[in-house]
Amino acid sequence: MKYIRLLSRMILGIVFIFSGFVKIVDPLGSAYKLGDYFYAFKLGFLEFTALPLGIFLAAFELVLGIVLILGYRRRVVFLVLMWFMSFFTLLTFILAIFNPVSDCGCFGDALILTNWQTFFKNMVLMVFVLLLYFQRKAEDESDHRVGEWIVIAGLFLMASSFSLWNYRHIPLIDFRPYDVGTVIAEEMVVPEGAPQDEYETTLVYKNKKTGKSESFTMENYPKDTLMWEFESSDSKLIKKGFEAPIHDFAVMDADGTNLADEILADKNYSLMMISYNLSKSDHSALQIARGWSQLEILADDFTFYAVTATPSAEVESISSALNLGYGFYAADEIMLKTVVRSNPGFLLLKNGIILGKWGNSDFPAIEDLDPEWSELVGNASAPVDEEAQLLMEAGVYEEFSFDVVDFDRFLPELLFKQGAKAGERRATIAFIMGMLILLLLTQYVSPAKV
Repeated sequence: MKYIRLLSRMILGIVFIFSGFVKIVDPLGSAYKLGDYFYAFKLGFLEFTALPLGIFLAAFELVLGIVLILGYRRRVVFLVLMWFMSFFTLLTFILAIFNPVSDCGCFGDALILTNWQTFFKNMVLMVFVLLLYFQRKAEDESDHRVGEWIVIAGLFLMASSFSLWNYRHIPLIDFRPYDVGTVIAEEMVVPEGAPQDEYETTLVYKNKKTGKSESFTMENYPKDTLMWEFESSDSKLIKKGFEAPIHDFAVMDADGTNLADEILADKNYSLMMISYNLSKSDHSALQIARGWSQLEILADDFTFYAVTATPSAEVESISSALNLGYGFYAADEIMLKTVVRSNPGFLLLKNGIILGKWGNSDFPAIEDLDPEWSELVGNASAPVDEEAQLLMEAGVYEEFSFDVVDFDRFLPELLFKQGAKAGERRATIAFIMGMLILLLLTQYVSPAKV
């Protein structure tokens, strides 16, 4: 029986490690999903807890998986595991019935499951959980109780810290379809002959003689308008068709024109500053973006786009208060949250290819890259003095000319050097080394027992 318990621990441990890790690298994604749950269950006032709760649950799952494999504090861990899985199995059953949120988010964006798939997955796992729970008294416990709890606490602290690092920057591993190197247009293509969504339409007609209402399908609805009067119709999705990985990329100007095709076809550089909600954004990053917006004056191979889902009246108020000096385009909030996990975040495109992506804490001000750029931008954007204005009005010269910088020559090397990649590598190495050190220490704390 002990080998069956060992197998159960290994299976559950691997599942929990995978589930915890994919959420730890994307804490904002977990927070967004928890926010959806709160609003679905009329608990919107708890939204402020979404981020800390998301970080805690992800770290808890990862550490629980590791502890299951290591075999620490088995009786207590199996009891906690039982309560944890019972709660979420019941929750996923409720979600499967009422479907308030289409994707449970149990594996983040790495593996999308429907609510029914999640429930059946949990039911399978509950078999192993119940076996461990009812056999917990048969387990041999180590005498190194304090040492094991110290290791568990250390693992939890490290997992939480790593999740906070991913929140501070952007996810170390990007499971969404907007990763660096993605050709957006290719991810929007729907293959010829791909399955389409299938709907079941119900038509309700009232019998004029009896006054009773009856339901019909599109195939058998009554054609006799003298006998039947149409009342209502309802369409229900019964089979999901193919959906392109990127299906909602759109950037609208003030006239409601979608600029997506223009941006994706641009052979020059496009820098998008993305803020799904300006009121919740890092205002200092919005002000840093001012220099980049003014760079359009000097670089003819560069275009700046500020994109938000914030209503226009609020945009004008915040823009005026911060003296931003650049306009905003509109886009869907969910799409913006998907593109970059930062508020604001920055996306660099060329020929529709994502060349770089940064959180606001990793994106440099223009003067940090080259002070000369900042000076040129300042001169180009400075108000025209009275003497120059008189000369222009007199026709001495029609316009000012400025030295044009070649954006293509400087940007890739400088931005990639100061981007998040170096930090991501350092954090990855530190995380892996720390985990290895802790795991190596465990052999001195408590030898593994089957």
